[in-house]
Amino acid sequence: MTDTANLGLPCIEGSQAQKHVTHNGALRILDTLVQLAVLDRDLTAPPGSPTEGQRWIVKTGATGAWAGHANAIAAWQDGVWQFSAPQTGWVAFVVDEATLVVWSGSAWGDYFSTVAIQNLSMLGVGTTADTTNRVSAKLNNALWAAKTVAEGGDGNLRTKMSKESTAKTVSLLMQDNYSGRAEIGLTGDDDFHFKVSPDGSTWYEGIKIAAATGAVTFPNTTIAGGRELLTANRTYYVRTDGSNSNNGLANTSGGAFLTIQKAIDVALILDFGGYAVTIQVGAGTYTGSVSISNAFIGGSITLKGDTTTPSNVVVSVTGANAISASNKAAISIQGFKVQTATSGHAVIVDSGATIKVVGKMEYGVTAGFHLYANGTGSQIVVSAGYAISGGAAAHWGATDGGNLTVYPNGLTISLSGTPAFSSNFAYASRVSGITAWGHTFSWTAIGSRYSVDANAVIFVNASATYLPGNTAGGASSGGQYF
Repeated sequence: MTDTANLGLPCIEGSQAQKHVTHNGALRILDTLVQLAVLDRDLTAPPGSPTEGQRWIVKTGATGAWAGHANAIAAWQDGVWQFSAPQTGWVAFVVDEATLVVWSGSAWGDYFSTVAIQNLSMLGVGTTADTTNRVSAKLNNALWAAKTVAEGGDGNLRTKMSKESTAKTVSLLMQDNYSGRAEIGLTGDDDFHFKVSPDGSTWYEGIKIAAATGAVTFPNTTIAGGRELLTANRTYYVRTDGSNSNNGLANTSGGAFLTIQKAIDVALILDFGGYAVTIQVGAGTYTGSVSISNAFIGGSITLKGDTTTPSNVVVSVTGANAISASNKAAISIQGFKVQTATSGHAVIVDSGATIKVVGKMEYGVTAGFHLYANGTGSQIVVSAGYAISGGAAAHWGATDGGNLTVYPNGLTISLSGTPAFSSNFAYASRVSGITAWGHTFSWTAIGSRYSVDANAVIFVNASATYLPGNTAGGASSGGQYF
């Protein structure tokens, strides 16, 4: 009697007696092997009370009735054990492990690590894949681990993603309840982009690394901490109908900043790269104090109002300085009317800072000094004619090593309304200096023309009546006026 080649089913011979025995034996083997599911593959001894039809894979080292049948399918049939030797490619479902195993010809192994699965149209792990997300997984943790050298690998792990061309995108998109919040990758070009979004539709780029050079830039300059590298001169706009949540790059209500200070703060986080930043301030009155207290290199910042009619752009501050610079900072200003109430100076520098007044200005009623240079290395340089429309404690002031210079010669300084200076028009003290000669004062003022003491110098290259005022000036304690 012969058996079939693959399942070993007994064949009925011609003129065989008791054909039903052979036929029933073949059915029992089919019942064992078709839709093969075994209860366990880890037993080395037969179970004590098997149930009809139950099946196991016999583990190597088996004893008792299973001895000598390692790796076979053991089925309890009609009160006896029936063994079927596996053939290469047989697949069995192991019930207690809820997994598939396959016979390789020498061992039972995990189906998915043994059999190559190619060209799947979709794959869902813990969820359902679809035509948009053809590979989908819903799980709490995922691990990618390098195959070690001992396992036949090289110990390295690289995850690769490739796009079709430069203009396409390959990225890692992170979402909040399926709405995008952060994206990292090559988005629309070959530079490396880092983007964030508050709502999945509006995106802000925080960092960009250029593929061609490796240069790192910070495109979103409204976020403090980034240092964007300028590649051209830049203008920021300030308007009374603007907003400090804007980026300042457009001269519209939806683009401009609301305050001058916001524009300065944004400019100070730039890498200037040798370029200039202009802060163009629109018409109106600005009541916030303007201060720059950080030194920077490689560029310049200019505050610019209305250079034709400075009174159209007013910086009017109560209880504080209007425009100030400190800590070796430097800035240029032009086109403003500046004034203070209660206390504070109109324009002041200290701690080694510099302010250059490069265009027309107007100085209104001020509680302190109009122009005040205080401290060693601090300086104000005025290089354009201007107007004085209100009084102050003093118009020019320099103390403790500060210097105030009005140059070049020949500028016109226009006074209107006979402004009163409660201290002096020009005041210098404690080894400081004021240099202002060859200029024209178009009107007069009320108060002392000057006071200079403690080895300070006021150099005007003119007579004692050169400066505006209606009372004489004076020098004391080594101070010099000449």
